[in-house]
Amino acid sequence: MRTAAAAGEMPLVESDLRHAILTGDQPPGTSVPIDEVAAFFGVSAIPVREALKTLFGEGLVEHRPHVGYRVAKLTFLEFRELYDVRQALESAALRAATVNATSVDHDRIRDAHGSLADAGAAGDREYAAATRRFHFALIEPSGMHRLIRMYETAWNITEPARPMSRVREHERAGFHADHERLIAAYVARDTETLIAESERHYAHLKSAISEFADDPECFADPA
Repeated sequence: MRTAAAAGEMPLVESDLRHAILTGDQPPGTSVPIDEVAAFFGVSAIPVREALKTLFGEGLVEHRPHVGYRVAKLTFLEFRELYDVRQALESAALRAATVNATSVDHDRIRDAHGSLADAGAAGDREYAAATRRFHFALIEPSGMHRLIRMYETAWNITEPARPMSRVREHERAGFHADHERLIAAYVARDTETLIAESERHYAHLKSAISEFADDPECFADPA
């Protein structure tokens, strides 16, 4: 977790816990002891419980009776299911985004793609964050705010496993080529080619993550 709030500042229990989970500081399966978290933030157990209830609703933590909370750990099949959800939502948003996007949006997407290339050499955490920025830049012009929130929820649930930190360099290069084709179709407002390229990109993603489907540090035992 990040450091506790400075003197006179309100501790940001919920947002800091969420940040620690999404960035991998607290990996899937990590216990979240309420009393220890409360002591860290210098608060009572009440705001910690409230924060954990919110994160439970977001699918980021799970609760076991008589045991407590821990960072949610998906099975590989659950993880793949969420990638299917992300793909369906992204495809729907892309159709609207290509119609609404302006030249400013196109520039923002190109900038996000450029930063993604730089992040590949900067480290896994930077690469994961840049990947997220790129995909959200593609769909934000859709104006489909409820859909984007659902997409964000699905993305967040898969993020703690840090899938992009496990893919190999040649796979990242393949993703980068996918992104270039996505941008070309997007800017040309060629919706059908864009959707086809998006489907190909997700097929590549699913193939890459299937290579570590049996990794117990990443996924829960399906039994």
